[in-house]
Amino acid sequence: MDLRAITKACTNGASEFMTNVSMSIVNMLYNWQLMRMLGTNGVAAYGVIMYVNFIFLSIYIGYSMGSAPIVGYHYGARNRDELKNLFKTSLRIILVMSIVLTIAAELLARPLSMIFVSYDTELLEMTTYAFAVYSISFLVSGYNIYASSFFTALNDGFTSAMISFGRTLIFEMICVLVLPILFGPYGIWYAVIAAEIFALILSIFFLMRNRKKYGYI
Repeated sequence: MDLRAITKACTNGASEFMTNVSMSIVNMLYNWQLMRMLGTNGVAAYGVIMYVNFIFLSIYIGYSMGSAPIVGYHYGARNRDELKNLFKTSLRIILVMSIVLTIAAELLARPLSMIFVSYDTELLEMTTYAFAVYSISFLVSGYNIYASSFFTALNDGFTSAMISFGRTLIFEMICVLVLPILFGPYGIWYAVIAAEIFALILSIFFLMRNRKKYGYI
């Protein structure tokens, strides 16, 4: 029984734990704000966005989780050249995916919204607008998801958890509370974009800070 290894494995997965816990807390905060400012239509629109949002984000999550064992293998084997190549290739792949997914989401905003709320014209317009705004975050979110998974693969659970904690809880909670005050009720739809941008800054900071330690740049 190697308790030290088991403890390390558990703490290394702290970022995934934080992501799931944070999503529940943030969803409750969103619903509270939306009910207060936009009523039941706002909550319904957000529900639709969450359903569709996961379809798009699952592509980033799938790639990040799928490439993590390869990153971990080359890091453990001290294949720094291969680690550098994998890191650069991943950034290029995410860049292409982010552009494709954002364009697809913008074009499909209304058709996807109609699947859920075509019965109410006012709700359909709100949902279409909200999803079109929310979709802009796909340009950035892929990098943040990958950065968190990348550090998990490098056995750096603390850095991974910091990125996930900031992205899914701290930044988004602040933006959900502050943006409606500054820009009115519809400012809440821009909260995820602002949160992802702040998280990207944090991700870049950790990637640059640890580049020599892990040798991926």
